[in-house]
Amino acid sequence: MSIPGPVLLSKTEEALPGFLPTVLHPIQKGGSSRRFFRALAPGQDSVIVVHDLGEKEENRHYAALAEFLSGHGVPVPKVLAVDHSSGLLWLEDLGSQDLWASRHEPWSTRRLLYQSVLREASILHRIPLNDAAELHLQKAFDERLYRWEQEYFSEHCLGGIFGISECLRTALLGSSDLRKQAKQLAAKPRQLVHRDFQSQNIMIRDGSAWFIDFQGMRPGLAQYDLASLLCDPYVEISPEERSEMLAFYRSLLPESDRASGEDFERIFWQCAVQRLMQALGAYGFLTLQCDKPSFSAHVEPALRKLREVLSKLHPEDRLDELAELLKELKTQN
Repeated sequence: MSIPGPVLLSKTEEALPGFLPTVLHPIQKGGSSRRFFRALAPGQDSVIVVHDLGEKEENRHYAALAEFLSGHGVPVPKVLAVDHSSGLLWLEDLGSQDLWASRHEPWSTRRLLYQSVLREASILHRIPLNDAAELHLQKAFDERLYRWEQEYFSEHCLGGIFGISECLRTALLGSSDLRKQAKQLAAKPRQLVHRDFQSQNIMIRDGSAWFIDFQGMRPGLAQYDLASLLCDPYVEISPEERSEMLAFYRSLLPESDRASGEDFERIFWQCAVQRLMQALGAYGFLTLQCDKPSFSAHVEPALRKLREVLSKLHPEDRLDELAELLKELKTQN
């Protein structure tokens, strides 16, 4: 249940003694099940108020995850107060500029921002999993989760958006190639990953990257985060720019942790396929099941990028049935 504005202002005063907000500005936040506000007080720094409507259990762990990440040097907003009974969270305001806002800037400007993002991501990815043993993490990327992403894409994108028959979708999901991809990725060593590492979940303050919406953090593959960032349907990144950033990320890793360039990129492209399938499934679900039609605008760019990354797969990892099917799909945009 939503909380009226005057009540939110009152609860904010109670949670943050000395902070006297007079105005709440709603912040539109993508497909989130939470409500966000910027609380303004004369002569004081603004504060972000988050109201969790209780639709996702993972949101309850945001504060603990933020404290953990901050303690390991990952830049995240400071948690100012928590009221679990009301589903309220008060956060440091990092401003309104996210990485997405720079999408039309020249690459000479964006390069520095992406380098900052990757430096901080490498810190996250190097946190030992044992350090997170006491945290409530989301389910690790295993074979079942990779298969779920494939099924999510099949149901809500292929079926929901494009009307592909259940018979054809079942045959596609049952193919040995998709099963093999899930199995191969699940067999790789895991590290902590953000899970939704796209341009609108990365804030830019004073030229440096800060991470938000990390409540879905879990053990997985660093290349999944990198694919989320560098194959982001919301942003255009050229193949040359992507290659440059992948090389930059690898240069940040200790030499003992570096896979060969070929192996690293082979896993990257497989993760990119998974991530784009997941994103397309989400766009279908949000558009058709959650009455958020604005997400339909992202289907075409995501589909285009999925076609591209399928063409980049190692010859032994090819998904020819999926690639052929995608050739026939056309959006109405």
